[in-house]
Amino acid sequence: MYRNHTIGVVVPAYNEEGFVGEVIDTMPEYVDRVYVIDDCSTDGTWEEIQRHAEKANEGSVPVHYDEEAVKGEDKVVANDGGTVAGQTQAFDPRVISTQHEENRGVGGAIKTGYLRALEDEIDITAVMGGDGQMDPDILHKFLDPIVEDEADYTKGNRLLYKEYREGMSKWRFFGNSILTFLTKVASGYWKTMDPQNGYAAISHYALDNVGIEDMYEYYGYCNDLLVKLNAKRMRVADVAMPAVYGDEESSINYSTYIRKVSRMLLGNFFWRLKVKYLVLDFHPLALFYYLGVVTSLLGVLGGVWSLYAKFALGNPLFVRASLSIMLFTIGSMFLMFAMLFDMQVNESKEVQIRD
Repeated sequence: MYRNHTIGVVVPAYNEEGFVGEVIDTMPEYVDRVYVIDDCSTDGTWEEIQRHAEKANEGSVPVHYDEEAVKGEDKVVANDGGTVAGQTQAFDPRVISTQHEENRGVGGAIKTGYLRALEDEIDITAVMGGDGQMDPDILHKFLDPIVEDEADYTKGNRLLYKEYREGMSKWRFFGNSILTFLTKVASGYWKTMDPQNGYAAISHYALDNVGIEDMYEYYGYCNDLLVKLNAKRMRVADVAMPAVYGDEESSINYSTYIRKVSRMLLGNFFWRLKVKYLVLDFHPLALFYYLGVVTSLLGVLGGVWSLYAKFALGNPLFVRASLSIMLFTIGSMFLMFAMLFDMQVNESKEVQIRD
């Protein structure tokens, strides 16, 4: 327990043999429950989880819940693979290990842990990757803003200080910067940076109300969660932390990753406008956004048609090009006004936690 709040930590792991055991061993003592999720690894990750979970749970009966138990069915599986008939859920042992029968992605693994934390009514649930890149000694920095009622959700930020991003390659920094901007637009959290950072903590209230069952399961789950948090008007805090990279190998296919996450963010952007500014409440910025997108797109298409008509058909360029530029300019102004309104609406929902 940390400052009179029960603490849970979700540890997603996929092919993290040689790393996940140390994550379990170095978990701070004030953490009440550790949910270690093996996302159908193909190496010795599951066996390593079982060994270290048994060590952490010495003095109690080490068990892990299978996917059916997570979904609410009363079935518990012992670490040796046997079913413990009729055993009910309890707050002991400390480490609960779950193994997915199919690979669902890091978001799916975290969702499994989040749902277990909701069932256990944990006050604050954090996420620490199974690759050992997240320093357990700074976990309290993510918990304090929630304990002190300054935020409902906290996340790491490796981009705030130059010295903190020294371990980040230029290519990774470039890609992160692009996704940061796209996530700002999609989520409405305009001050939030480094949305790809998976080191995070969330209050029970936010976890229970954000619709975690529908969370995106692929890489990009954290971007998706930010959009859902904003739609429910939750407060988000950025916690400054250094970038840490070890000997682990990334399983991300970047071409697939960028395509999928960008498409997801576009859909989430329009979903957020509808839910937050048209369904749950009304604000004209949603109309500004829609008009801006449509008018700008018409301007671009008009420009393309003008060039085609000029060079392929020999038609005059001036009138068509002028109208296209005017439409694009008006659309851009609508978008700028919409972004400004969006920043003003969400300004009080963002906090920067510095050293």
